[in-house]
Amino acid sequence: MIPYGRQDITQNDIDAVIAVLQSDFLTQGPMVPRFEQRVSDHVGAKYAVAVNSATSALHVACMALGLGPDDWLWTTPITFVASANCALYCGAKVDFVDIDPHTYNLSPQALERKLEQAEREGKLPKVLVPVHLCGQSCDMHAIHALAQQYGFKVIEDASHAIGGRYKGQPIGNCGYSDITVFSFHPVKIITTAEGGMALTNDAELARKMGLYRSHGITRDATQMSHAPDGPWYYQQIALGYNYRMTDLQAALGLSQMDRLDAYVARRHELARRYDDLLANLPITCPRQHPDSYSGLHLYVIRLQLGKISRSHREVFESLRDQGVGVNLHYIPIHTQPHYALMGFRAGDYPQAEAYYREVISLPMYQMLTDQQQDQVITAVSKALTT
Repeated sequence: MIPYGRQDITQNDIDAVIAVLQSDFLTQGPMVPRFEQRVSDHVGAKYAVAVNSATSALHVACMALGLGPDDWLWTTPITFVASANCALYCGAKVDFVDIDPHTYNLSPQALERKLEQAEREGKLPKVLVPVHLCGQSCDMHAIHALAQQYGFKVIEDASHAIGGRYKGQPIGNCGYSDITVFSFHPVKIITTAEGGMALTNDAELARKMGLYRSHGITRDATQMSHAPDGPWYYQQIALGYNYRMTDLQAALGLSQMDRLDAYVARRHELARRYDDLLANLPITCPRQHPDSYSGLHLYVIRLQLGKISRSHREVFESLRDQGVGVNLHYIPIHTQPHYALMGFRAGDYPQAEAYYREVISLPMYQMLTDQQQDQVITAVSKALTT
């Protein structure tokens, strides 16, 4: 089976992890700060806070921005549930903005219309989470302008997008947002096995996120309510969580960073081959906006169902039967039972729902060979025509 995504672990990666295993620190040692510095330097952000998952990064980002009960967080329906669940963890309310039918990212036009209505109703969001689906940046220039106009904060969910660029600058530099979040799950572009990171240019937000990732505990005397009792002393000054990344994970991430640019370049080679080899089939290939250089975590095709005799499910199952481990990213969040209990219904976000009925994620990872990709193309052609 050719998977839709997989990690690439080299001997250098293994050696880096073994070195930590043989060191004095398995966690809370020197490797996490080094990894944070490496990523922040790469993307051009001032501060980085490594955590045990992108979900945790989203949660501490929301906490740092003060999201709480009676506040609203808006995001796209086409993302993993974590992009919305982070609001619920804070006791806040969630709403969605429909997608652009071409890029599949959150639509700035739909956002502007929804903001106009929300302002009239007194329901403006406190936080917006635009998601860089498949690794392609949202239209952050337009989103930032709306944030300035309406006064909401922006968390870029760039879980798919490390190594990508927007308007020539690295995604993650927070030039258009308050915080950016990366994921290092094994199927992502680089991995720490499990892990995530939040980046910001705001020192106070970085301080808060660092506090929330480790139980709300500080050893910084300047943050304490009174002078320390002694060199052993710490204080819990907020309610935090155990969201720390280990040194083992950070060492793997540091080693993987050496290959990040090469990984993304190879993904672009594969995407160009897909574009060329799929051009004559009844599908729509991903559109890349000229302002964006995608991280290309995913390669999503959209079936032109009116031109084929098979259903979406039949094509998907045919590909799996032929040994191509396709997937679907994502089921619209508002259709999930947990969100239906909040009052969301089918039909609320028509572009997102139309997307879901037609898309399939083809294999996309840096070790995918041209020969394997040819097998995928052959399987797609067969699935569409027989």
